[in-house]
Amino acid sequence: MRFLIDILHPAHVHFFRNFIADAMGEGHEVKITARDKECVTDLLERYGLEYQLISTQQRGALGLASEMVQRSWALFGIAREFEPDFMTGIMGPSIAVVGKALSSRTVVFYDTEMAKITNWFAYPLADFVCTPSCYDAKVRGRHVTYDGYHELAYLHPSRFEPDTALPGRLGVPEGSSYFVVRFVSWEASHDVGERGFSLEGKRSLVEGLEQHGKVFISSESTLPDDLQARVPDIHPTEMHSLLAQAKMLVGESATMASECAVLGVPSVYVARTSRGYIDDEARRYDLVHIFDDRQEQPALERALALAADPGLGERSAEARSRLLEERIDVTAWMHRFFAAPESFDN
Repeated sequence: MRFLIDILHPAHVHFFRNFIADAMGEGHEVKITARDKECVTDLLERYGLEYQLISTQQRGALGLASEMVQRSWALFGIAREFEPDFMTGIMGPSIAVVGKALSSRTVVFYDTEMAKITNWFAYPLADFVCTPSCYDAKVRGRHVTYDGYHELAYLHPSRFEPDTALPGRLGVPEGSSYFVVRFVSWEASHDVGERGFSLEGKRSLVEGLEQHGKVFISSESTLPDDLQARVPDIHPTEMHSLLAQAKMLVGESATMASECAVLGVPSVYVARTSRGYIDDEARRYDLVHIFDDRQEQPALERALALAADPGLGERSAEARSRLLEERIDVTAWMHRFFAAPESFDN
């Protein structure tokens, strides 16, 4: 088979990379189109995946609309020449449009309910829309669900093992706790109205956590010098090893909170909107603690209380065991789906 996979975000590289490697190993042809956003190209190159860059992230509503037109036009030419059996991607605005124009089969994976404008036009154009079973919104189109989260496509134990030497290389004494803090730029189309932590809140959070261990910061945007000094010098491919061995994550990224959940690391997630998968990880496993960004002080208090809790690690490990019993290896599911998509129907 021939797959055309469109990559818009660093997390999409992780979601598809094991599927791509497996498919190519089985003799299938894969063409990757990519968007220049954050570390997308660094990740693709580190994993040895050839790609064709077709757009660069733009900002603001007009910029994002202009970029979509540009990338859809470029994708149209590539797909017409490549003639894929499947066009697929996460969110999928361009592949849905181009696939419909070329009568190519399209599969959209997504897990973000509040991206309402994109979902409104992309879902009905796609042949299949695949979401986690905890997806909490109506899907206009042929909807297929699976009992997992996107992050289990690359962080399931059958797919990932952390580099246990990494914390030591970053100066964490053996047996000591450390924390990861994540700030986002709020520039995605579904981030309108979000603001996250205030600068004062960021500093209070870091200072409070440092009473319990070393703090590493990951940020999509430039930080003041005092916070920037806590950004670790690691390659983006090492971030999951850093998360896997942390005592806790505090941040504004739903993806990173979910990554931590499947790794058995609790998180405090601060944002104005939630997602079905985050709610599921919070409700079923108590691995995510959710706060509106207008609840900054309660979020800080919860984060510091968890940081001081000596039983947190044991409870989180038990919760992860239950999660892995109830949730699947999503990459393995993707292989079964693409082999016989018509047999999957809700």
